[in-house]
Amino acid sequence: MKFGIRNTSFVYPNGTGNIWEDTKAHIQRAEQDGFDSFWVMDHFYQLPAHGSVEEPFLDAWTVLPALAAVTSRIRLGAMVSPVGYRNPALLARMGASLDHISGGRMNFGFGAGGYKPEYQAYGFEFVDEKPVRLAQMKEALQLILGLWSESCFTFQGEYFHVEDAILEPKPLQKPHPPILIGGVGPKVTLRIIAELGDACNLWGPPEETARERETLKRHCEDVGRDESTIEKTTYDLVVCAPTEAALKQKIERLLPKGVELWMALVGTPSQLIDVVGEYERVGADHLCMDFAGNDPESYELFVNEVMKKV
Repeated sequence: MKFGIRNTSFVYPNGTGNIWEDTKAHIQRAEQDGFDSFWVMDHFYQLPAHGSVEEPFLDAWTVLPALAAVTSRIRLGAMVSPVGYRNPALLARMGASLDHISGGRMNFGFGAGGYKPEYQAYGFEFVDEKPVRLAQMKEALQLILGLWSESCFTFQGEYFHVEDAILEPKPLQKPHPPILIGGVGPKVTLRIIAELGDACNLWGPPEETARERETLKRHCEDVGRDESTIEKTTYDLVVCAPTEAALKQKIERLLPKGVELWMALVGTPSQLIDVVGEYERVGADHLCMDFAGNDPESYELFVNEVMKKV
């Protein structure tokens, strides 16, 4: 089992208040403690589900190369970059550069996008029809993969095109950096993952992960692919406390009302050990987590009483 951190907030309770120094310290601590990956959200401001929209929030594709330069082992990437925010040819170049800066440690997270208020706030066109956004995502991935593999690439799609495009240097990782596709839509998204993805980010408790994995298996069978070649990641919000009483207080302090009902990694250390075991039983390979409120105690308990014991 691999463990990763999805950094959804750049506000650290025990930090210095210097947003870059605190983020650098966070990833370096995560690397020291044995985490396999570190992810940042590709958003323009904080999402209401994770904090205040006014809180300071670093740009994903600016901070990722800086984080790569101050680490040596941990893998890193965005979870995930929406197709509507950047021309995919430009994003292919950015990804290739990050792969070199990181020494081949980039995970390429990509998705269809869907948070409309953010598009409107920054003046980006938002396509209301989800099937169109998914078609754009698939087409963009085909373009990116072509640029990463062909010496001179031409692509003419419905939404994107390049003509005799050259991308050098190619990414270090061969045949290309692993592509994590966000979303678990059973009909289209999981099918695109079966066709083009190297990893998928499943949501929900272990029983939901099991259902989503079975759907992915069927799509893989349809396209003639071994489902085991796709890494199954999860995303959960972690709240951990030493006792049930302390946990209840922490849930009330750190989580919006009702959120804990669908978040799986909420409990005492012994409870979380059991949940991690359930995830492993249903085939999850890589648990990606966000420590609610960047709570220092939840982090310490999880690393020392859960991660090191499983």
